[in-house]
This record gives sequence, structure tokens and C-alpha cells, in this order.
Amino acid sequence: MLSGRMAHAPSSSFQRLAQLLDGVLPESFPPGKSGPIVLTVGEPQDEPPALIAETIAKHARDFGRYPPIAGTPSFRTAAARWLCRRFNLPASSIDADKQIIPLNGSREGLFFAIPPLTPETKNGGRPVVLIPNPFYVTYPAAVLAAGAEAYYVPSREETGFLPDFASVPKDVLERTVAAFFCSPSNPEGACATASDWRRLFDLADRYDFVVLADECYCEIYDGAPPVGALEVRYAMTGGFERLLAFHSLSKRSSAPGLRSGFVFGPDSLIAPMTRFRNTSAPQVPIPVLEASAAAWNDEAHVEKNRALYQERFAIARRLLGNHTGFRVPPGSFYLWLDVGDGAAFAKSLWRKYGVRVMPGAYMGVEQIPGDPTSNPGHRYVRVALVHDSLTIEAALGRIADFLQEAN
Repeated sequence: MLSGRMAHAPSSSFQRLAQLLDGVLPESFPPGKSGPIVLTVGEPQDEPPALIAETIAKHARDFGRYPPIAGTPSFRTAAARWLCRRFNLPASSIDADKQIIPLNGSREGLFFAIPPLTPETKNGGRPVVLIPNPFYVTYPAAVLAAGAEAYYVPSREETGFLPDFASVPKDVLERTVAAFFCSPSNPEGACATASDWRRLFDLADRYDFVVLADECYCEIYDGAPPVGALEVRYAMTGGFERLLAFHSLSKRSSAPGLRSGFVFGPDSLIAPMTRFRNTSAPQVPIPVLEASAAAWNDEAHVEKNRALYQERFAIARRLLGNHTGFRVPPGSFYLWLDVGDGAAFAKSLWRKYGVRVMPGAYMGVEQIPGDPTSNPGHRYVRVALVHDSLTIEAALGRIADFLQEAN
């Protein structure tokens, strides 16, 4: 049985990419189109809504106050109301004062969630945290910092690009304290169904571990809104036991520099996380909290952002739709493009046409040590559609030309 265990966190995907492309310069650009284009970073380039800057300016005097670790009532209320709207929950299901805390972006919360959940041992062995493979690098870094053991669960085309939790051995599940699950997923853009969430919660109930739902891309989708962890868990139990859900304004509001998100969960999980953060994490400034509340209360700018991404995916369909490895994901703003060997493709594409993409293998690990093809990301590259449509069209046009030349 493949375990995917490891004693240390993997190197940053961006460090590995820098090493791959070290000394490699683009040879040329298509006629009439100059300059390199970077599609590696999931950093939205669209304008944040004006209400963010306006609200920060209005509350600028509050930079002179230490902010409370639990945030402001207006922030918690706005987050709670958004959760109820987005995931079809009754208002009575959420206690904004006990079940929500603000974060300096969801990344910070994902990291700080693990230590309070990790005892010295579980069932006589080292505690385990389940991590999708490929993954967001913060997941294994958090596991390493907490002294737990990472167990990598492969996400492949055969399982809808979602982690195959059913493949995890019983002896590993018995030591599991938490499982990361990202939907829509980074890097693949796969969206969990209600059945996918239920199966994971069934495992969590049976083996007593916490589901860490990373849903920072849940407002970016093509078609129906992705099913969320909260609505499924509430339908199962009438509550939110064994669930921490993480949300962010970075993608939803094109505001990655705001560094604002929140975590939601039952008081039994939020209270210890709050105590841990109170001694180890910075608070979110009050002007940022007020601006964030305004953003969570507004849907118009989110609908506008979603339309922009749908426009870019339409460009991708037009330019890359004939490539056998192309698919439009149901969520997120990434293409997960099957090119046979992601690292070789990324290096050649950069040299030939000056377009930088992320090898999928750099976001995963080998399931069988020494076998690069056992890395679920080996065949793929991640392409972030975060620039304006004209830039995306130019970049994908170069990728299309490169693919055609390769064939």
C-alpha cells in the first residue's frame, strides 16, 4: 500500500521552478507580441472593489488601536451572514461570537489549525494528518511544525482529481487527527460533490478526526456554485462537529494584499484555536476588519469577478480546446493541463515562447519514492488565468502554438 509518508516538508514549488529555469532565457516571442508572461502565481490581477480602500480610509484612526483577536462584531456578523447566504444555512445555525475568528488570510489559519489538534500520540502512535497530493505547500509545513506525520492521498483523474480518501489504510486512519480537503481544489480545480463531503465526514466520525475544509476558491466557478462543507455537515447532523472551514477575500474579492480571511467551526474547535493564536499569531487590524466586513456584505463585485474568469475560460476553450489534455475545471481559476511531462514542458515553453507555467509535480510528491511518474502532478502544468483577458489570450495563444509544434 502506498503511504506517501515523509519526515520533512517539500520545497516550495516556486523554489523548484526557479532552479528549473535558472539560466534559461526565452529565445523569441511570436511576431508582434513581446515580453514574458507569468502564469504561475495564483494572485488575482483584477482591481479590488473600491469599497475596500474607502472603508479602510474611513477607519484609518483605528490603526492606533490593538485589534481584538476575535475581531469586531461587524466582521463576525458579516462573515456569518455570508456563510448563511452562500451555503443555504438558517441564521440560527451560526453563533457569530463563538464560531468565527478572523485570519490574516486563510493561509495563516490553515497553518495554525494543526498544533491545537495534535496530541503527542493517538492510539499509541504518532498523529497523522491527511494531505491531498498535489497540495498547497502550507499543509505539509503545518504538519511538520506540529510534529505530526503527513500522509499523502493521491488525487488523480480516475478519482475526479479529488483525494482518494477511501484508499487510506485503517491503521493510518486510526492515528489520523485531521484531513485537509480543498474544494474547488488547487491546483486541479475539482469540486467536491455532497457525496464526496459525506464520505469524508463519515470517515471523520468513525475515526475521530477533524476535516479542514479549504474553500478559498468557492466563489469562482463555471456553472453551479460548488457544494460546501458546511451545508453538507449541517444536513448530516444539524451541527458542525469535526469541521473547520477556511475562507478568504484574496480570490473572492481580488484582494490578496488585504490578507483577510476567517475560520468557522464549532466552539469546541474555535476556542482552542483562538487560545493558540492569541500567543502565536498577529491580530487583523481593525480597519482591515471593517473593510472585510464591507466586502463580505457585497455580492456585486463578486459576480463581476466571476464573469471575468468565465470570459478567460472561454478564451481557453477557443485556443486550447482541441488539445487532448485540456479540460475546463468546474471551479477555481486554474487550468490543469495534461502535457505528458510537466517539468519538461514548462522549461521548453519558457525557452521557446517566454510563458512561465508551474509544473504539477512541483506541487506534489512521489507516491513511490524514486518513481517520478508516481507523482500525481507529473503529467500536468498549472496555468493561472489571473491576468486581463488580452494578456491571457496572448499567453494561451503561445501555448497553443507550442503544443501544435510539439505534435
